[in-house]
Amino acid sequence: MAVATLLQRARSPLLRPNAQFAFQASRLTARRSLSSYLVTPKELSEALKQNSPSKISTAPRTVAVCASWFLPTSPLNGLQTFREKRIPSARFFDLDKVIDKHSPYPHMLPSPSSFAKAMSSLGIKKDDTVVVYDSHELGIFSAPRVGWTLKAFGHDSVHVLNNFKLWVEEGYPTESGEFWDVNTCPYPIPTFDTSKLIEFEEVREVVKDYNKEGAEGVQILDARPRGRWSGKDEEPRPGLESGHMPGSISVPLSDLLDPVSKTILPGDKLRALFEKKGIDPSRPIVSSCGTGVTAAVIDAALGEAGYGSEKNRRLYDGSWTEWAQRVKKSDGLIVKEI
Repeated sequence: MAVATLLQRARSPLLRPNAQFAFQASRLTARRSLSSYLVTPKELSEALKQNSPSKISTAPRTVAVCASWFLPTSPLNGLQTFREKRIPSARFFDLDKVIDKHSPYPHMLPSPSSFAKAMSSLGIKKDDTVVVYDSHELGIFSAPRVGWTLKAFGHDSVHVLNNFKLWVEEGYPTESGEFWDVNTCPYPIPTFDTSKLIEFEEVREVVKDYNKEGAEGVQILDARPRGRWSGKDEEPRPGLESGHMPGSISVPLSDLLDPVSKTILPGDKLRALFEKKGIDPSRPIVSSCGTGVTAAVIDAALGEAGYGSEKNRRLYDGSWTEWAQRVKKSDGLIVKEI
């Protein structure tokens, strides 16, 4: 095999290096083309084409990761939709498993070691570019949460497909059936960026300080549907009271998406929406929802709109599920507008 390789190189000593250079240049161009956090189906398709066809290549790749997840009240299942229709060679990130399994609340962030183990099991390397996507049924829902999680754990080269519904409708390739085992690879245990997260105790202090003179003026945005925020509709989790935190602003997920394509709206429309809701880009913002999943859609939308500094944005991991179970009714920290 070594002789054959040498003979092949001897036949075209100039062509092979040039071809290799062209391939590397095209890969670099594809990686650079994903300059925005939200990427189009065309951009992802072009980036995937630049991956090395060799299974033993150690070069950084673009990896599509499905993060489909549905509310407990839905008959749909993330893993099942992944089996039925997915981007070829995509991996499945299970939001119900890559969590803090010791927490009583759903979808709390895993430990750095658990995160590294999950990335390793998906065959994702630290220098890979990851593009996370949702189910074609929902368009955008849980993928931004996984994208936010990767960024919080220091995997900076991460993007969100906007969206898989368009990918399917525009005729890009899909596959179905059981997926094959991927080659696991080492993934270093990362350091979590605590500046991206806010915990219950601090949120409680923020809420108690609402409208007090001299308070920092932190704005809490809530991605749950308006009916749950107002207290008119029930929560999807049995026994959990609906309503909202004093001073929180209702920013339903549906307001952030195009009603037909289910893509995140363009930046100019998002800016107009945030302005209409009275959100001040110069003040700190906390994104919340039911369990910290669609809160990340708010965070992604703020980024797309260039609305405020990323350093001033945090996500409340426990969100309403934790809040409604930990505050006391007598404290007046659950508001209803019925």
